[in-house]
Amino acid sequence: MSTRTFRVTVRGVFDGLGADQRAELLARASEHDVLHAAFTPEGHLSYDLAARPAFTFRFQDSGEAEEDILEATERAEAAAEAWLTERGYGYKNLRSKAEDLSQAPLGKRQRRAAAQGV
Repeated sequence: MSTRTFRVTVRGVFDGLGADQRAELLARASEHDVLHAAFTPEGHLSYDLAARPAFTFRFQDSGEAEEDILEATERAEAAAEAWLTERGYGYKNLRSKAEDLSQAPLGKRQRRAAAQGV
């Protein structure tokens, strides 16, 4: 059995931030810019608080079976909640989306390479 790679996106909205918390997030905004977003095992947070209070965590996980994506999603949600809670950031409307990359459709170049046997 091969290892499957999962990408989990956890989205939400900051809620009830105090002035100090907002200032802290704005000061660290360059570290969390969407242009640097990546799927990582520890999770990458991106937001643009100046535009809106929404945030996105991106996690990469793996498993052996298709069903493992459910556990990967639970781990991602728990990690996002822990990160926010540890820093005292209020949040609401958490929702997750997970993708099994072994089931993802091939892009045009990948289809061409597969057809050529590369």
